[in-house]
Amino acid sequence: AYSSTRTQVLPELEHKFSVKTEAPYIPQDEDDVGPLGVAKAQFHDTYILAQAEDALILIDQHAAHERIVLERFKSSFAKGEKLPSQMLLLPEIVDLSLTQKASILGEFENLEKFGLVLEEFGNSIMVKEVPALIKDANIKKMITDLADEIAEWGATTVVEDKINHIAATFACHGSVRAGRRLNLTEMNHLLREMEKTPHSAQCNHGRPTYVRLELSDLET
Repeated sequence: AYSSTRTQVLPELEHKFSVKTEAPYIPQDEDDVGPLGVAKAQFHDTYILAQAEDALILIDQHAAHERIVLERFKSSFAKGEKLPSQMLLLPEIVDLSLTQKASILGEFENLEKFGLVLEEFGNSIMVKEVPALIKDANIKKMITDLADEIAEWGATTVVEDKINHIAATFACHGSVRAGRRLNLTEMNHLLREMEKTPHSAQCNHGRPTYVRLELSDLET
């Protein structure tokens, strides 16, 4: 009876508490391993489990990548560089409310500096190019969210704050989402990018992107 019950329960438990593993990742040289260690598995298609020399590290893949993308946007913009854009084969038409459209029309110039090229299209907005960093984002959702945020800024918002808001919105939509399965090479690449990125220990909202569990603490 115990064996039969166990067989029925396990599939459900596997779905709820799944840990994805694969063949071990073998670093090619010393540069392939840093303070965040080596990725060993992905938990719930959301968290990366990494092994450092004296600790277990749990990384939130979305929060970490969101910070990386944000810092790339901010760095390029601070240098006065126009961010690379990706021209859409078929322009995306996004329907907005009158308030949303009126708000985003006034930011076309700033948005183009980030690589987002928009045109007015009747009662809608036509998206012609998107920043290369976020080319796989849900464009309609991103434009709608951006228009909502711009509508909330108000006339007193200074340019620097506008730029930071735009970059943060792009970063959120362009980052690796929770629920996306990554292989070990992708996970380790994310860890190395985190180690090179300023402020990567905190997400764009000020929360930690990873938790470090010392081996000594685990032993107790």
